[in-house]
Amino acid sequence: MSIDTARGVLGDATVAELEAGLRGSVVRPGDPEYDQARAVWNATHDRHPALVVRCAGTADVVRAVEFARSQDLLVAVRGGAHSIAGFSTCDDGIVIDLSPMKGAFVDPVARRVVAQAGMTWADLDHETQVFGLAVTGGLVSSTGISGFTLGGGVGWLLRRHGLASDNLTAAEVVTADGRVVRASERENAELFWALRGGGGNFGVVTSLEYRLHPVGPQVLAGLIFYPVEQARQVVTGWRELTERMPDDLTTLLVLTTAPPLPFLPPEVHGTRVVVLAGMYAGDLVDGEEAVGPLRTLGTPIADLMGPMPYTAMQSLLDPLWTAGAYNYFTSAFVEPSDDALDAVLRHHLETPTPSSELHLHQLGGAFARVPAEATAFSQRSSRVLCNVIARSPDPEGFDAHVAWARGAREDIASHGRGAMYVNFTGDAAEDKVRASYPDAVYERLVRVKDAYDPTNLFRLNQNVRPSAAA
Repeated sequence: MSIDTARGVLGDATVAELEAGLRGSVVRPGDPEYDQARAVWNATHDRHPALVVRCAGTADVVRAVEFARSQDLLVAVRGGAHSIAGFSTCDDGIVIDLSPMKGAFVDPVARRVVAQAGMTWADLDHETQVFGLAVTGGLVSSTGISGFTLGGGVGWLLRRHGLASDNLTAAEVVTADGRVVRASERENAELFWALRGGGGNFGVVTSLEYRLHPVGPQVLAGLIFYPVEQARQVVTGWRELTERMPDDLTTLLVLTTAPPLPFLPPEVHGTRVVVLAGMYAGDLVDGEEAVGPLRTLGTPIADLMGPMPYTAMQSLLDPLWTAGAYNYFTSAFVEPSDDALDAVLRHHLETPTPSSELHLHQLGGAFARVPAEATAFSQRSSRVLCNVIARSPDPEGFDAHVAWARGAREDIASHGRGAMYVNFTGDAAEDKVRASYPDAVYERLVRVKDAYDPTNLFRLNQNVRPSAAA
């Protein structure tokens, strides 16, 4: 059966020829596994690609890229399929699915790992924690390592070891013309610079090499719940503490609605709360002293901060962020002024669903010590990253929820420079992307785009347009 696409018809023989050149497989509309193969984490994006190519290795990726180019197909690249903006799927085009590619090699002496791009953070942590090593990973362990890293990579080790992208030492990339290149400080250095914060604009990353650090297996981490009546004192007290916290401690404030969990009093279920989440990456004894002030910001409803395996902290939030819900994220780098915090607190009281939230991510530490020009991720001076999330189990009224998130973001962003974190946004908005990079950085990204993808084959991302398409 032939397949209709936006650009024409793919005949059976054409698709069969593609599949014959793969070690992996092709999933077509009508195949029994098609609906499962096309599904992504964010239910907001219900797309029907013409083909899903499940790649078994780099050679399959090369074949898929060449096929997409020859057939003039829209290309979506999928790793963990968490893309909030829906970039890991498309209508009528080809999905290059890297999820079968889950190999990893850990060198515990050199403290390096080479990981294939289909791994999630749960997969990678499983391999590296055997040796007591880790790199900054996602806050939800089902997140794919590749897209997370290419956009920056904010996680619990940010203040101690920087972003995931700060710890990237090399990457293997399939370019738009089907070449396989290695990017590092010594090889294709401009591409390597762009990959660390410039997203998936420049090719399909098939493997990533990271610098690892001694972490765990036990860390001091967890959650402290405070009532909404104490929100202002908790948030302002947290702001003051962040000015003198040790780099081993990374914290996150979550302004949310209390879920019906057994460790929370029943009378709190369904009420708005402030949750202070954090992890101390150093010695457990020193950690007790470091987290002590977090327990005195108010009168806790529940204090769940204590020793736990690093992998447990990495997956602690997973039950709240399962696949299949409708999600919209947007973000802004801000300074935590009184006016900015007032805006955050005000919008917390207006969240449209129980699972809609505002997050305040503490920055600084190792994150801030990376020179702004060293990587494409150049928003190093801000103290806080605010993430505004609209989330619902069903689509009814979701447009209004998105409108709330956008309005909240614009209000909060007015207290910063307008830049967003490209991994935390549900919009493919060129103006937002442009505002997230200083002029010199954006112009440099365009030059790299011109060199590696001049026709914008890889445009399902927070897109940096090449000069020819501008």
